[in-house]
Amino acid sequence: MTLRELTSRHADRLIAAGLAVVYCAEIATESHFAGDRAIGFPAALAFCAALVWRRRAPLVALALAVVLVELSNLAAPALAETGAFLVGILLAIYSAGRYTRGRALIVGVALVAVVTPLAAIEPGDPVAFTDIAFFAVLFGGPWLVGRYARHRSERERVLVAERDVRAQEAVAEERTRIARELHDVVAHAISLIVLQARGGRRMLSDDPDETRRALDVIEHAGEQALGEMRRLLGLLRDEELELTLAPPPSLRRIDELVAGTRASGLPVEVVIEGEPVELPPGVDVSAYRIVQEALTNALKHAGPAHARVTITYASDAVDLAIVDDGAGATGANGGGYGLAGMRERVAIYGGRLEAGVRPEGGYALRVRLPLPAAR
Repeated sequence: MTLRELTSRHADRLIAAGLAVVYCAEIATESHFAGDRAIGFPAALAFCAALVWRRRAPLVALALAVVLVELSNLAAPALAETGAFLVGILLAIYSAGRYTRGRALIVGVALVAVVTPLAAIEPGDPVAFTDIAFFAVLFGGPWLVGRYARHRSERERVLVAERDVRAQEAVAEERTRIARELHDVVAHAISLIVLQARGGRRMLSDDPDETRRALDVIEHAGEQALGEMRRLLGLLRDEELELTLAPPPSLRRIDELVAGTRASGLPVEVVIEGEPVELPPGVDVSAYRIVQEALTNALKHAGPAHARVTITYASDAVDLAIVDDGAGATGANGGGYGLAGMRERVAIYGGRLEAGVRPEGGYALRVRLPLPAAR
């Protein structure tokens, strides 16, 4: 244990011992000490010993200080007039303000109120308001400082507790987001694989080349899904933070997503409006997943159709429009997240989502994701 740790752990004992030495030295060596030294020594030692427990039992030291002041007035003159006692009583008052609460706090206020006039009034002398005011300020200061220190300490504990709660909520939210990401990856890949497998089975004997292309799409979708799963599951491992991660989902990879959808049988046109900008990671991932989910729904429900993805970059938001001219209702998504999951993603950023059947036929999904700096 270092000297600093030793001093910090035994600070109250060292303070009490130091005051006791000085107090007793003042009583023993002060030539004008008017009190009875036989009473002064044990009284001083008892008062200083009580300061050792000033944190756990702060009222004991304060009560003894009141006793010493009254003892000085009645039987042991000058006992409460030493420098060591003045330091000790100020420390006792501060400790009572700092470490008491509830009924103990009320008792502490009463003791300070009692000791103030006792210290101000000299036996046989007339009562002076200025003396009482002086000691009220002298003793009230440490009390107020102690109360302020307690309030600040409690506030810091509350802030630390709130910070811990927020950190736990952030971890839970992030793991929920990762679970949703994992669901989207798997759902999208399995949808492509199932569709391609069905198509490949029908053309197995009639068109081997088309069957081969379907198997290539299945292989690519499976590899892509496996890579995404490894990346997302790697984020859930607390001890394996140095995994080699695949590039995260991003609108910058929209061409890869569209290529897979086209290979699955849904012609897709991509239109970029505005100057592409670097999006916040959360917005970027959410935008990518919304487009992915919308194209998967179109592939599953729209039937023979064409789709158009429009991405518009503005100064305050990124707008998405996924429109198809199919006959199916692409808002459904079996029992998965589907449209509800998209709404959750959009709601996180305070955005807007509109979805429904178009009057001219087909289905349209329009999303606006505000950029955090602009909100």
